[in-house]
Amino acid sequence: MTAINISNCRLFDGVEATLREPVHVLIEGETIKEVSETPITHAEALKIEADGRTLMPGLIDAHFHAIAADPDLSRVASMPGSLLGQHARRFLEDSLLRGFTSLRDAGGADYGHAMAIKSGLIKGPRLFYSGRALTQTGGHADFRGPEEGCFALCFCGQNSAAFGVVADGVPEVRRAARDELRKGATQIKIMASGGVASPSDPIWNLQYSEEEIRAIVWEAKSWRTYVMAHAYTPEAIGRCIAYGVRSIEHGNLIDVETATAAAEAGAFVVPTLVTYDALDRYGAELGLPEVSIQKLQEVRTAGLASLEILKAAGVKIGFGTDLLGAMQEHQSREFLIRSEVLSPAEILVSATSGNAELLQAEGRLGVVSAGALADLLLVDGNPLEDLSCLQDQGARLPLIMRGGRIVKNELT
Repeated sequence: MTAINISNCRLFDGVEATLREPVHVLIEGETIKEVSETPITHAEALKIEADGRTLMPGLIDAHFHAIAADPDLSRVASMPGSLLGQHARRFLEDSLLRGFTSLRDAGGADYGHAMAIKSGLIKGPRLFYSGRALTQTGGHADFRGPEEGCFALCFCGQNSAAFGVVADGVPEVRRAARDELRKGATQIKIMASGGVASPSDPIWNLQYSEEEIRAIVWEAKSWRTYVMAHAYTPEAIGRCIAYGVRSIEHGNLIDVETATAAAEAGAFVVPTLVTYDALDRYGAELGLPEVSIQKLQEVRTAGLASLEILKAAGVKIGFGTDLLGAMQEHQSREFLIRSEVLSPAEILVSATSGNAELLQAEGRLGVVSAGALADLLLVDGNPLEDLSCLQDQGARLPLIMRGGRIVKNELT
């Protein structure tokens, strides 16, 4: 069993808003064996001298799209799977080098991507994939324009695109949810309101009936997992929470009353502010359709206000990015945008132990403690004081480990 001894680090453990130092960490195999404030002796361990750098848990992005090769998702829907696979490889591997050791894919990634990572074919993060997102006809994952009929590009039932599957009515949504769970989905994603990237549904549009959402929630719970729902408006968010949805994605237009209901239900809300920032700056030149650019303005400016509302209500805030195509390189900018409202400690806890709770991996991910998986970063700098040390594509991360294996090591 491979052992690694990291000595003389400052430790952010993923939970406490302070650094402990000096700390020494012993890793055996894929897990953390010991965390000690006194030096650890292990004759056979590879010794890594941290020299006062900050050791912290690997980051977790709870809203990622591995196959989102283009901001215009209607074009993604018609791309060959072999091409999407190559895009996914690059997005996943680049994300790991930014320090994201776990990702929750919010629609599109599947068993094949997870197995490619597990086998080492893709040197990427742990992948918690939703499979295909469930959408109603005309919903946020139905990328047909109003002029298109139901023909070869209709993604209905089991003959669907890689990103989403159209399912209408209780029997169809049950079948679709069961099929994604059969294929290993770690949670089910539904579209519960209109969105920016889809051509025909306004932001305020409510999607899926109460009966359909409750049926999907039941199917997920029967597999001891949960439902995540794309939702923007208070009405869309509120009905999802009332029907048992555990994770609300985006939530830009949430109000105080709905945030209070989310907190009381123990639900998570996962803002994705950087995607609206990036779409506003680069979307047009990268081919985002005009209809999507117009809808973007309805939600972009409300993002920071939603963070203030969520914080005040005591809602569990997840960390996600939702970036598309070439804009995925801005993944770490989410830290800087949130820092206009939240403290660095609040943001980092959200991206580590907070997201681990969301992923139902408490104590295993997002923390530096004995028994946890050794997903670790060494940082040049103190991220609790300066989040810029997590920028620049991981340039200030000289050591990245996933499951006790060294992914990057620039230390002598």
